[in-house]
Amino acid sequence: MSSSQTPSYGPLHAVQVLGATAGAHVSSLAGGLVARGVDVTVCGPAEAAEAYGFAATGARYTPVEIGGRPSPRADALAVAALRAACARADVIHAHGLRAALLASLAVPAPRRPALVVSWHGAEPASGSRGGLLRLLERRVARAATVVLGTSSELVDQVRRLGARDARLAPVALPGPRLDPERPGADPECARQKRRAELGAVDRPLLLAVGRLEPHKGYDLLLDAARDWRFLEPPPLVAVAGEGGCRPALQHRIDTEDLPVRLLGRRDDIAELLAAADLVVLPSRWESRPLIAEEALHAGVPLVATAVGGIPELVGDAAALVPHGDARAFGRAVTTLLADPDRRARLAAEGRVQAATWPSEDDTVAQVLSVYDELRAG
Repeated sequence: MSSSQTPSYGPLHAVQVLGATAGAHVSSLAGGLVARGVDVTVCGPAEAAEAYGFAATGARYTPVEIGGRPSPRADALAVAALRAACARADVIHAHGLRAALLASLAVPAPRRPALVVSWHGAEPASGSRGGLLRLLERRVARAATVVLGTSSELVDQVRRLGARDARLAPVALPGPRLDPERPGADPECARQKRRAELGAVDRPLLLAVGRLEPHKGYDLLLDAARDWRFLEPPPLVAVAGEGGCRPALQHRIDTEDLPVRLLGRRDDIAELLAAADLVVLPSRWESRPLIAEEALHAGVPLVATAVGGIPELVGDAAALVPHGDARAFGRAVTTLLADPDRRARLAAEGRVQAATWPSEDDTVAQVLSVYDELRAG
């Protein structure tokens, strides 16, 4: 359904509850809802308001500390703030597990608005932490009126957890990071300048993007990089992201003399993509990784682990390998570097695959149809 076909929702009041993830998606959704006449309040971490441009969406933004470290006091304050913000809501839409849990606790009684949960998934855990995670997931799945899963795997998962109504709702790729060109800039000149800054003028450049956390699989990437040292010339692996694993990763890079650079948090991902020869995604689990979407959309060949929602997302437009097999991952990269024709085919197939994904307008229209159904019900 196009925006011109989408009916105006007049006085409908929707509260978006944002945790530590999906900020770009919620900003896009809020702007689309406001443009269609919905009264939108966004509740989320104070720093997310500026980071994701919520002021430009036309939605009200209420700072609520949802994405920080859980504690009884912090959770109680968050629930109280959400209860006040949701007092007159027709629909509460929570994004992520913790946001959904707090929203479910804050839903006002006796007039309970519908609770929609966008299920982005979480890193699989084991032991006592895994048991607690499964309990929380089950509680949220059963509390939600409708769960929107970002991949078919997640929809199946949430149904097994006891959700009353679970539907596939892929998240659209936000547009702003896709165009690396600036007015008046020569794309090839900008590309070479970025490669020179990274130290990859006469060598292949591999790009990885994501938080430096265990589930991102950077240990496997470093294992593969050991063999790349002996290529001529050896490729440079640039990793954009920050996180708790940085000291351990840097220690390995230094002691094993690996051709890897940790770039830290970056706001120039589009430019880095334009400079890269390949994107590498070694994750242990992913739902719908933004960097995979961006790579295919930009025509940069992708080597990724076949986990979570990645195979469904990329189809045949990427080189997929089993997780945990560093040698297979390394071979997939070296094979592509040696085969420019296959890289060109993957680049073209990636753009074709990206054209099948929903647009931001499609995503807003689907969410509106859910809200309308719930209000009518």
